Amino acid sequence: MIDVDQLPEIRTDLFIDGQAQSAGDVLEVLDPADGASVVGYAAAASAKQAEAAVTAAHRAFPGWAARTPQERADLLIAALAPLEADRQATADVLTRENGKIRIESFIDSLVLAHRFELAAALAGDVEQVTYLPAPPYRTEIRYLPLGVVTIIVPFNWPLAILAACLPQALLAGNTVVVKPPPTAPLATTRTVALLAQSLPAGVLNVVTGTDAEVGPALIQDHRVKKVCFTGSPAGGKRIMSMAGGSLTRVSLELGGNDPALVLADADLGPESMQRLFTGTFDSTGQICMATKRLYVHRSRYDEIVEGLSVILSGVRLGHGLDPEVTMGPLHSPRQVSYVRELTAQARAAGTEVREFGEPAGGADLGRGNFLRPSLVLDPADDARVVVEEQFGPSLPILPFDDEDEVIGRANDTWSGLCSSVWTQDLDRAAKVARQLRTGFTFINAHGAAHLDERAPFGGFNHSGMGRVMGIEGVRDFMDTHSTGFPV
Repeated sequence: MIDVDQLPEIRTDLFIDGQAQSAGDVLEVLDPADGASVVGYAAAASAKQAEAAVTAAHRAFPGWAARTPQERADLLIAALAPLEADRQATADVLTRENGKIRIESFIDSLVLAHRFELAAALAGDVEQVTYLPAPPYRTEIRYLPLGVVTIIVPFNWPLAILAACLPQALLAGNTVVVKPPPTAPLATTRTVALLAQSLPAGVLNVVTGTDAEVGPALIQDHRVKKVCFTGSPAGGKRIMSMAGGSLTRVSLELGGNDPALVLADADLGPESMQRLFTGTFDSTGQICMATKRLYVHRSRYDEIVEGLSVILSGVRLGHGLDPEVTMGPLHSPRQVSYVRELTAQARAAGTEVREFGEPAGGADLGRGNFLRPSLVLDPADDARVVVEEQFGPSLPILPFDDEDEVIGRANDTWSGLCSSVWTQDLDRAAKVARQLRTGFTFINAHGAAHLDERAPFGGFNHSGMGRVMGIEGVRDFMDTHSTGFPV
């Protein structure tokens, strides 16, 4: 059992124009595992300090944009060096403020470095030029950086999500202000500050604070040319509304209600079942691209329920720093109440809800934001647990008989982030995948661990707009410029 009272408090400052800065107020960060222990304090920037960060980024932009893409890539790779020595401490801090188990926090930091390296490898493609030959003109088509970019990241996988767009924005020649999540800002702030220390002053800045105080300066300032936001659809709508007055472009990676389709011939051996489990319940289900609706051919339904039940029975809940723990708490009490509300509605409608998991030695699940994982068996298609994104450890499992019919059911949703198809026939998988209206479709897997990070990523419908990662992600931070020469 982890004695949180013996853990040190963490304090982080702002980092603006190459310098750490304190603030007149702080954000108090609590441990989700008990809801009361203070993990630490992050500087709560004033509106004036947020504006200063934009000013610093705006001032640094011409010099950074003037460098070649390869020069920028080399600087980004060099900036990763200080992160290695801090990775273990960063993982501890992230688990304490986020709630997820430590191995996930460690992977979060590793993914950041990996995504920086993938982006840097695209340097040779950044200045691609297309020529349209005469007559009537000889025209060159190039890509130019936008200017100052604000990146707003969520609490769940803040480092990996940041690294899906930050290196692309910087590689393209933009300067950046990062806003970490106010409920879990510490690990992200210390990581961004370490990166920024190795870059020219003003190129990368980090501002922590309340949305109401710093949001207007980071979104509505006319010098901010793009806002990249990851969060809920409701949050995306707020960002779009705020950016509308200045016509600031936005890139949104929002929630998902991801369907997984298990066809009659799917391989449901131990490895497949484990992939299905992790693709659903990693981070206590708090992943936008996790499986949220599991459609199973009726002939395999009992097999799926039994296989997942066996794995879920071995879940051990507790503090994420405890090595015996396999599932931590949800991040907020509000999310616990929301997921309970969804499963309670299903029970009230006569649907069977099976709960699993036991506390790890000494863990008190009555404190903090703990919720046992559950399977919701054969709910109605219009049940809230099916229609809404749970963003928690509860999975509805729905049988189907007809393949065409289940594709229609899977597509009948507000979202469109990810999906998966489970079958041993890869040609069949490809045919089904092409009919699913999502930004990414996994085959015989689901979730971030199986994402090809070289490919562009983003959602359809209310799951967002724009793309991150890959050369498409770089282009999303650039403008197209044409020059026509007379002949």
